[in-house]
Amino acid sequence: MIGNLIGARWVRPERETLPVFNPATGATIEQVPLSNAHDVALAVDAAAKAWPEWSRTAVIDRVQLMFRFKALLEANFEELSAIVTRHHGKTLDEARGEVRRGIEVVDFACGAPTLLQGRTLRNVTAGVEQSYYRFPVGVVAGITPFNFPVMIPLWMFPLAVVCGNTFVLKPSERTPLGAMRLAELFLEAGFPEGVLNVVHGARETVDALLAHPGIAAISFVGSEPAARHVYTEAASNGKRVQAAGGAKNHIVVMPDADLDIAVPAVLNSAFGNAGERCLAGSVAIGVGPAHKALVDAVKTGAAKLVVGPGDQPGVTLGPLIREEHRRKVVGFIERGVVEGATLIADGRGYLGRPGFFLGPTVLDDVRADMSVGHEEIFGPVLSVSAVESLDAAIAQVNAMPYGNMAVVFTRSGRAAFEFRERIDVGMVGVNVGVAQPFAFFPFSGWKGSFYGDLHVHGTDGVDFYTRKKMLISRW
Repeated sequence: MIGNLIGARWVRPERETLPVFNPATGATIEQVPLSNAHDVALAVDAAAKAWPEWSRTAVIDRVQLMFRFKALLEANFEELSAIVTRHHGKTLDEARGEVRRGIEVVDFACGAPTLLQGRTLRNVTAGVEQSYYRFPVGVVAGITPFNFPVMIPLWMFPLAVVCGNTFVLKPSERTPLGAMRLAELFLEAGFPEGVLNVVHGARETVDALLAHPGIAAISFVGSEPAARHVYTEAASNGKRVQAAGGAKNHIVVMPDADLDIAVPAVLNSAFGNAGERCLAGSVAIGVGPAHKALVDAVKTGAAKLVVGPGDQPGVTLGPLIREEHRRKVVGFIERGVVEGATLIADGRGYLGRPGFFLGPTVLDDVRADMSVGHEEIFGPVLSVSAVESLDAAIAQVNAMPYGNMAVVFTRSGRAAFEFRERIDVGMVGVNVGVAQPFAFFPFSGWKGSFYGDLHVHGTDGVDFYTRKKMLISRW
């Protein structure tokens, strides 16, 4: 039974529900309640009740609990991975990678005694010293997407609570099971009741969190329109906001690139997690003579990918999350062909089988003005463009409304330097297919890929979940 965690109690609200599917079969495995403003208020009240004592708990004691939580995550690593695959659909290897990246943030949070230190300057003027101290902001909330049901909650609440805040988590209504298991392990680690609360739901639940006066800060990861809505509404209600949105990531392949390195990276970037990730390489740009070699190689590589249920050995591409989402992605493929793209690998042959499968699809001759050239698809579709120079490739990337990630494959230090300096994105890769920072650096999207000032995890996360109090003293 899926219920809300209010304090230390799991409560099943008597509300309308939505089905939770196994995407590999299409079978309903659970029903998730759609909580309303009353349910949100219960969770916020529980967090507010816990906050005074928790915020004054010694940092070293908070960290000891975080170490216990980390140990439980490690002990239940395979179970968490299996949960991800069961209700998201990604392969077990991909699920394991997700869980590991989430645990890395817990590792980072365990460094709180160093991360939460302030600064002091003695004798700033005659007989006066100045210091700042970090204080928690209060009750904070996190709204997480369906595509990483374990990793992204772990991006948020461990760092928030180790900083002394209490937390209300709203997991995706499509993939709520991972967050529930995380919350169970959090309680098992010994955290006091009310430090972490979970409330399930959809748009109404989100809007209640954005409006609730008892919430001081909101963390969000999701689509660009939703990120913009969260940022606008939460900020208008006086809350801190970090809202990571959509992406249209490009992979530039230079003529001097090592294709033995570039092509597997392009395939993994485009088709890993079935393309349902904000760091998916959605457009590959072949520069000059690299274009033909790139097209031939990705066509051959895509044909070798194995489509099927994520828990089966040898499978490299799992299903999409829902049938309606699959229809949306298929619509992009059809529109791309109508707009003039050349279909060189067609994944629609899997539409007739049970589950929400779509095979790897490659479109060539894609221009930036095509829908597949500038809109976020969020599926296993790779668009390939041809340009004559690095300058043209950079211009194509910088014209996008998003600024999440861009990657270049080259042997040239000069080309890599030019790309790093001139590309208008927050995460840049050189000879890597997915430029994802580790937990001790910020997840640094720009433009329409992020709304706010302080990014998720890393020292940005510490700054987001704390307030600085200045002390000016004369002795």
